[in-house]
Amino acid sequence: MLPKDPIMLLSYINTQLRDYYESYEKLCDDLDLDGKEIEDKLKSIGYEYKSEINQFR
Repeated sequence: MLPKDPIMLLSYINTQLRDYYESYEKLCDDLDLDGKEIEDKLKSIGYEYKSEINQFR
């Protein structure tokens, strides 16, 4: 279950990316997540996925 709070979601996703996944796409595929929905939530607080660093910034 993903955190509903956008700041907690950001922390969770970035931790997963750092520790377990080489890309956002692989994370979403593996965990069966709606990547667009997560991106929209994180964009609402000013964060976008940066593939070159594999993080939302």
